[in-house]
Amino acid sequence: MKYYLIAGEASGDLHASNLIKALKLIDNDADFRAMGGEAMKEAGAILSKHYSEMSFMGFVEVLQNLGTIRRTFDFIKKDIQTFDPTAVVLIDFSGFNLRIAKWAHEQGIMIHYYIAPQVWASRSSRVEKIRAYVDHLYVTLPFELEFYRKHHYEANFVGHPLIDAMASNSEVDTNQFLGDNQLGDRKIIALLPGSRKQEISRILPELIKATKDFTDFDIVVAGAPSQTLSFYEPYLNGSKIIFGKTQQLLRAAHLAVVTSGTATLETALIGTPQVVVYKTSPISYAIGKRIVTLKYISLVNLILDRTAVQELIQNECSPRKIKTAISKLLDRTVRERMAQDYNELVKVLGDSGASERTAKAIYANTRKLLGQASDFLD
Repeated sequence: MKYYLIAGEASGDLHASNLIKALKLIDNDADFRAMGGEAMKEAGAILSKHYSEMSFMGFVEVLQNLGTIRRTFDFIKKDIQTFDPTAVVLIDFSGFNLRIAKWAHEQGIMIHYYIAPQVWASRSSRVEKIRAYVDHLYVTLPFELEFYRKHHYEANFVGHPLIDAMASNSEVDTNQFLGDNQLGDRKIIALLPGSRKQEISRILPELIKATKDFTDFDIVVAGAPSQTLSFYEPYLNGSKIIFGKTQQLLRAAHLAVVTSGTATLETALIGTPQVVVYKTSPISYAIGKRIVTLKYISLVNLILDRTAVQELIQNECSPRKIKTAISKLLDRTVRERMAQDYNELVKVLGDSGASERTAKAIYANTRKLLGQASDFLD
């Protein structure tokens, strides 16, 4: 069968790549075309467009780039028509992907959505769009299943794909990583400023200033694969940067300062103590506060429904407060308490195998639509 996948950021690229690998084990005739990144390409998809062309963060930034978004939308529509897929598989990236879902549904194309839009966080009216345009939804957070049931939509809970990603990298030799990157004599503070240019340019300078007095540590920035070294250089101020090795860096780090997003969950699953930060433009933040109804911004706190990790948002995302939060994470009692919360988080998320379960469901549901028998629906 022919699958057209769309991912719009680094985490989606990673999870889509693992999904492609799982589908290839089930479907010997699988053919993949995608909007995505290097991980999807390496897994076997032919890229029609790289997701880095759509890395916009915040309401204002999206408005400023509407022309690029429209052109990309039109390009992807034409590319899907030319490829003529059996099914379209959407991965996260809700603002763009829900529009694609509407259009593709109107064309009679089967729609699978993996890693559901976070409609429970804001604009729950978008559930109506999911019910109308998405044939099969695969959710990764336990509370999402009940949320959709309350809205009369039966989703599939498959578990979180990050657990798969953690398992695939669990055998990485930390000592080798440290040696390869000229690290190891001192403890590491890892800085994860995000993957989009806008968030990096807003957040990384704050992180660098906050850590300048921790002279006994190596300060190491996790570079996003979609960005270049030349982009980061004006911000680094002597700090080291490592690209494409975020999980290895987190395993080696004594603690981390992490921009809100999937990386907060990734850090927790690895077990690294963290403080979560987030900062956007004042206008985008003002709009967001009116729309988002959540008590927390980090997935760790959302899933546990309590403050397991400290969050520094907008004006609180300042060098002084980040420095204070880092100092707290050096306390053994704080670190032990966070480790206990992380253990509970792992139990809540369940077992590994999300990629395999999702692949089997996509394959079976698509074959069912085509009137073909399948052994994967039991």
